[in-house]
Amino acid sequence: MSLPWLTLLIVVPLVGAVAAALVPRLAPASGDAAAQRSKQIGLGASLLTLVLGVAVAAQYEVSGGMQLAETHSWIGALGVHYALGVDGLGLLLVLLTVVLVPIVLLASWHDVEEEPGATGQRTAGFVAWALALEGLALAVFLATDVFLFYVVFEATLIPAYFLIGAYGRGDRGFAALKFLMYQLGGGLVLLGGVIGLYVVSAQAGTPSYLISDLQRLDLGQDAERWLFVAFFVAFAVKAPLFPLHTWLADTTERATPGTSVLLVCVLDKIGTFGMLRFCLGLFPEASQWATPVVVTIALVSIVYGALLAIGQDDVLRLIGLTSLSHFGFITLGIFAFSSQGGSGSILYMVNHGIGTAALFLVAGYLIRRRGTTRISEMGGMEAATPVLAGMLLIAGLATLSLPGLSPFVSEMLVIIAAFDQHWWVGAVAVSGIVLAAIYVLWAYQRMMTGPPPEDAGSTGSARTLDLGARELAAIVPLVVLLIGLGLYPRPLFEASNPYVADLMTHVGVQDDAPAVTQPAAEPAAAPEEQ
Repeated sequence: MSLPWLTLLIVVPLVGAVAAALVPRLAPASGDAAAQRSKQIGLGASLLTLVLGVAVAAQYEVSGGMQLAETHSWIGALGVHYALGVDGLGLLLVLLTVVLVPIVLLASWHDVEEEPGATGQRTAGFVAWALALEGLALAVFLATDVFLFYVVFEATLIPAYFLIGAYGRGDRGFAALKFLMYQLGGGLVLLGGVIGLYVVSAQAGTPSYLISDLQRLDLGQDAERWLFVAFFVAFAVKAPLFPLHTWLADTTERATPGTSVLLVCVLDKIGTFGMLRFCLGLFPEASQWATPVVVTIALVSIVYGALLAIGQDDVLRLIGLTSLSHFGFITLGIFAFSSQGGSGSILYMVNHGIGTAALFLVAGYLIRRRGTTRISEMGGMEAATPVLAGMLLIAGLATLSLPGLSPFVSEMLVIIAAFDQHWWVGAVAVSGIVLAAIYVLWAYQRMMTGPPPEDAGSTGSARTLDLGARELAAIVPLVVLLIGLGLYPRPLFEASNPYVADLMTHVGVQDDAPAVTQPAAEPAAAPEEQ
């Protein structure tokens, strides 16, 4: 019997979450000692999960298809299975998740403050919820049964809610509640679609929620379109897209930077993952039917998100709104129905996760030093903290897709696909790149250039110290990935291209052949006179 690698990948962070949560209760110690133990357990569990993720990747064959499958009957009467599998799409998002979580825990080492006389339970809670979110997100990316996907899809809201509401700042309770209401609303719509799939599969014979079984069903035009709408609405809330995005900026403004990384760079990817896996995978005809509306929504998200970001004074809110624009690009690539668009959207998910994580974490370092999130209250930090300024610049340039950094490759593929669809679609999308340059460079100028702060020359001030060893250990791997995958993106293509080729075949579309103008035939030469 082969080792259940995918189940282990899910279970390890969940067990680590339980262990981190119980440490303060089972091993009483001073608050600092208990908190330190919880963080060490959490980091160890996340690193072990990273090792398992690499082991899964090492066994994956780039030829494509669902691999390392595990299928066991769960609720036989409803056709529900505990079914896991990994393909190119799932593999890249799994690797993104297992890389980001230990980085977040390391970067957030001092972000959770204990009350005087506390026993370390607050820190233990943060670590436990972060690991729980990791385990449930991995289950989402690996599920090959729609019912199992729905269960873990909704379960991810529990750790996310507590990470926002218990560890954020300001009016974090409102932000957590708003986040939960939007997500539960989307989940309720998705539940209607899940029930509809059961009805359709039961009418066809034996009910089943396995994706492989559902793909073979003839759903009928009307049923397929209604089911598509239910799934797409839920994923548009999760992604998020305009006009279902308003929870995003409030959440990133009030959550800790580490929590925002987990939400925007991991959890929100479930939305665009679901569009590929379920909207195109189960409802190909309906997806093409809805393309004009979806492309319009994506374009509005690109431009509207960028315009909103330009006018923000809160740096964390600004970063959150940039993601509204980026998710518009990802959705546009998905519904371009071309190999370039499909590969570009998958690479965009990975590269956005890396670049935005770096941006959130560096912004968190800066906020910790300046004591404010207001861009207007910063300035001159470039001279006081040159390494921090350099890291912020690299992360910002990745956000605007500078050539040589990994987001450039994915954004260009999406732009090419957009122009292939229609010139005006590409033209609107390109405007998002111009606006990104404005909000990134203007924000950097206001935060980093100008006269240095009054305490810049005070070596005793913790606010103006440059990045330390722990902070560098968290951010340098992200910078290395941004540069490495920008110069050599082949590993991402090797995983994504076979998946995209299979998906395009399933949807029934193929890339247009390049138009090649045949040269005009030269006139025959006149016979020479004798």
